Amino acid sequence: MSDPRESGFALDPKYDANGLVTAVVTDRVGGAVLMVAHMNAEALAATLASGEATFWSRSRGRLWKKGETSGNVLRVAEIRVDCDQDAVWLVVDPAGPACHTGATSCFYRRVVDGALERVD
Repeated sequence: MSDPRESGFALDPKYDANGLVTAVVTDRVGGAVLMVAHMNAEALAATLASGEATFWSRSRGRLWKKGETSGNVLRVAEIRVDCDQDAVWLVVDPAGPACHTGATSCFYRRVVDGALERVD
């Protein structure tokens, strides 16, 4: 018998021992990876209710709505889960830079010959 989490249609995230799932965030229009964060059940519920991305901040130990201070919210266009529901994919329309550094994406550097090079 197959695992209903993998074959069914009920949203049933498989949270880790800390109650978190990884959340990958991409731009709806360009497809770029904007950021990777974590969500607990409360963050996912808040995201579903508001349509704006909310995460669990491990460093702050609290819920964190992206853009709560900067105004650079992430409006959710689509939410997907991976095959065993231990990761979430948010497809978003960003209202400004996704990275706290002001970069469009948190992935603004690449590794070249063992060193970092800025790419945005």
